Amino acid sequence: MMQLFYDLGIWFYGIAIRAFAPFNEKAKLFREGRKGIFEKLEEAFLENEQEIAWFHCASLGEFEQGKPVIEAFRTEFPHFKILLTFFSPSGYEIRKNYAGADWIFYLPLDTAGNAKSFVEITKPTIAFFVKYEFWHHYISELDRNKIHVISFSSIFREKQIFFKSHGEFNRRILQKITHFFVQTEKSKQLLKSIKITQSTKTGDTRFDRVKQISEQRKIIPIVEKFTNNSPTLVLGSIWKADLEVIAPVLNQFSKELKIIVAPHEIGEENLKTIESFFSNKIISRFSDAGLSTIQQSNVLVIDNIGMLSSLYYYGDFAFIGGAYGAGLHNTLEACVFGLPLFFGDRNYLKFQEAVDLVKRKGAAPISNTEHFRTVFTEVYQSQKLQQEIKQQNLEFIEENLGATEQILDYCKNLLKE
Repeated sequence: MMQLFYDLGIWFYGIAIRAFAPFNEKAKLFREGRKGIFEKLEEAFLENEQEIAWFHCASLGEFEQGKPVIEAFRTEFPHFKILLTFFSPSGYEIRKNYAGADWIFYLPLDTAGNAKSFVEITKPTIAFFVKYEFWHHYISELDRNKIHVISFSSIFREKQIFFKSHGEFNRRILQKITHFFVQTEKSKQLLKSIKITQSTKTGDTRFDRVKQISEQRKIIPIVEKFTNNSPTLVLGSIWKADLEVIAPVLNQFSKELKIIVAPHEIGEENLKTIESFFSNKIISRFSDAGLSTIQQSNVLVIDNIGMLSSLYYYGDFAFIGGAYGAGLHNTLEACVFGLPLFFGDRNYLKFQEAVDLVKRKGAAPISNTEHFRTVFTEVYQSQKLQQEIKQQNLEFIEENLGATEQILDYCKNLLKE
C-alpha cells in the first residue's frame, strides 16, 4: 500500500511540474531538462566500454559535498568514467559544465520504468547518493542488479519516517544500501536501531571541500583594494530578512568597518533593495568598481555568483544569511578562515556544523537588532576574543577533515571483490 502512495506521489509531482512549467522558471527547467532524456542517455553511452561510477546529488549543496569524493575517486580509479546526475535545476544548471564528470544529466523521476531504463542504459558498477537522496525505484533496481550503493554525508534524525512505526516501506529502501558514511554518531545509532549496521561515522565531506577551496582561493584585486587592511565584515548569501536585523547596527556603527555584501540573489531588483539598506554609506558594485576609486567606498556589493568562498579570506567577521527564512547557508566556507560567525537564530538547528560552532562559541545565533549590536561590538572591540574564536574555528575544521579518505579506502576494498 505504501508503495502505491509513493508511486502516486511521484506521478502527481510530475503532473504538477508540467502544470507550473509555463509560469515558473525552475519548473520549466526541470521539465525541459528531462525531455528526451533516455534518447540522450542511449546516445551518450552507446559506445562506452569503461566501468562507470554514478554520483547523484539533489542540488548544488549536495554537489559541494560530493565534489571531493568525485575528484578523489577519479584520481584513485582512473579507468572509471564518472556519471553525475542532479534532481534540481539549481544544481544542474550551475554545474552542467563541470569538468570532473564525463556525463552530466538530470535524473528522471523515480518510477519503476525510468529506474529500469536508466540502469540498463548506463550500467554503473557503483552508485553514490549524497546526503538525503533515497529513491525507492532507483535503489531497488541497483540492488536487483547487484550494483554497490554508497550513501555518504548522510545524516538522520529521530523525527524522520524511517524511525516511525509506520515507516517500514522507507526502512526497506535504506536496507538495500551497501554502506552508509554518516555525519554523526547519533545517525549511526539511529540506523542501528532499525537493524542497519552497515554504517561508518566519518563526518561531512564538506569539511574536506571547504579546506580544498580555501587552499585554491582566488586573488581578487578589487576586494583587496577595497578592504585595504581595514576591519571587514562579509555578509554571505544574505537576504532582506537578515538585513532588516543587522543593517540598523551597521549604519550606526561609528568605528572603522568595511562591509562586503554577497546577496543570495543577484537580480537587479534585489540589488537595489540591498543598497537601500545602506543609504548613508558610499556603495560600489563589484562589476562597476575601479581600483583607483574603490577605497572610498564603505560597502561593496557583489553582483555575480561564484566568488563568495574566496571573499571570506578578506574578512575579519562574517554574517551568514538564510536562518531567518528557509534555512542557514554554508557556514563552513567562512569558518575555514577562522572568522567569528553570526547568523539568525530561527532556522539553524538542522545544520549540525552550525550547532557545533555555537557550542564551541565560534558562532553566535542572533535574535534581534539589539542582540547583534551587543555581540558584534563585543567581538569587534576585543582582539583577544577574535583570536580565541579564530583558533576554535580553525581547530573545528581540522578535527573534521578526512571523510573523503575514509570513503575512498572503503571503495578500494569493495571494488577489489
